[in-house]
Amino acid sequence: MDIKTLLQPHRTIPRTSWTAPSQWSVTIPRFLILIFGLSIFGFGESLLVQSTLGNTPWAVLAQGLSKHSPLSLGWSMFAISIVVLLGWIPLKQRPGFGTLTNIVIISFTIQLGTDIFPIEYHNMWIRLAYVFGGIIIIGCGSSFYITCGLGPGPRDGLMTGIHRVTGIRVSRVRLSIEIVVFSVGWFIGGRVGIGTLFFALFIGNSIAIWLGLVRHLENAIQHWRR
Repeated sequence: MDIKTLLQPHRTIPRTSWTAPSQWSVTIPRFLILIFGLSIFGFGESLLVQSTLGNTPWAVLAQGLSKHSPLSLGWSMFAISIVVLLGWIPLKQRPGFGTLTNIVIISFTIQLGTDIFPIEYHNMWIRLAYVFGGIIIIGCGSSFYITCGLGPGPRDGLMTGIHRVTGIRVSRVRLSIEIVVFSVGWFIGGRVGIGTLFFALFIGNSIAIWLGLVRHLENAIQHWRR
């Protein structure tokens, strides 16, 4: 298999041997894959923060909140996720095991990542490496987390809930949410920059490519089992 075929973006979410039949069907292998995906996601977010070139929209909001409260970046992300989860109630959305785990693990690892990775202000090559490394890592984490099938994260659930209730297209709902979050975060002091733009442009492709890689991994696992 050549590199072009291997990196072909996948248009759907592949069903894997670790995909859960229900949102609360947790096994040890599925749990470990979920934790891996969410942890990688959080570390990817922290790389964008440490690049000082601009955060993801939700990290912009969390960073802005942390500047106006005693909360750290991780705790700010945790608080925002809880508030968003409460927004599921009028939408009659039901969380899964992955939803609740998402809140804890991503909040923890984004704070851990900002403590581990040195912040970079001067070397542009390192800053860009942080940005694109973060985008790649977030794509990886998303692909493993999503294919577990244990429930959407708070932000994804809000999007799908609003879509279901209003009938507005998912893409428009997500865009509207991201614009509001981004704008509020920027207004209260969250860092916005070229890294934010790069994230918006490339995160979709990153996730799609990693979903394709996950599909190839699943095919390899099934072939090995035979």
